[in-house]
Amino acid sequence: MDSLSYRIIDWNKGVDISLDQELICEEPLSIWIQGKPYSVSMHTPGHETALVAGLCLSEGIVETLDDFQLIEFCDDKQANRVKVTLKQSRWERVSQILEKRDFALQDDISAKGFVQNFCRFVSPFTDGPRVDANKALLCYEELGDRQFLRRKTRASHAAALYGSNFELLSVAEDIGRHNALDKAIGKLFLEQRLNEASFLVLSSRIGSELVQKAAIARIPVILAVSRPSTLAVELGLQLNMTLVCLAKESEMYIFCGEHRLIR
Repeated sequence: MDSLSYRIIDWNKGVDISLDQELICEEPLSIWIQGKPYSVSMHTPGHETALVAGLCLSEGIVETLDDFQLIEFCDDKQANRVKVTLKQSRWERVSQILEKRDFALQDDISAKGFVQNFCRFVSPFTDGPRVDANKALLCYEELGDRQFLRRKTRASHAAALYGSNFELLSVAEDIGRHNALDKAIGKLFLEQRLNEASFLVLSSRIGSELVQKAAIARIPVILAVSRPSTLAVELGLQLNMTLVCLAKESEMYIFCGEHRLIR
């Protein structure tokens, strides 16, 4: 269940009105890897295995679907616990990768050091293919039509992935913008179709974590409603990505990667 109805008081100009309001559900999701707790994510119920798959990909725990031996609910869907079992060869490799990343981050925690460290593990994108900016804007305008949960609760974020021909490949909503992206990426990852994604549309701002997730999923173009952070732009510049947000006075603000857009 992604939302619940609550009785509230609408206090408007001295008149109290009792009415029902849909609120988005938020529940903890416990993620276990190799039989041990890994993290707890606050999420909106639904598409949990896709969320976990996308999270594992973005955090470098897996690189391909074949790295999973198993990904499933521990008991039933009410338990809010998903267990991941990796193939032994992958688990041995992941332990070494995580140790290297942790050491590098401890060595330099500045913004510059963070960007340099991340770029050691993720290769910059090539310049192509190019994206028609007007068609990309149309995809953003359609995002609201696909946000069913937002229309009920006014409290969810959405992420949508499109192919090179502007076909919708995956869309997801969640109370958390990171979770929405993990779910959208995870759906395609589990279907082994992630390589078809060309650009990403977000209902939120572009944070550095979202740029990282897109980069690891090899999605070079991000279009969002709000501006990116400074660290997001620095990552985008180093990785040759295209970061765009909507603008009031004009069609869009382009923060990096203009060469990839066609007017």
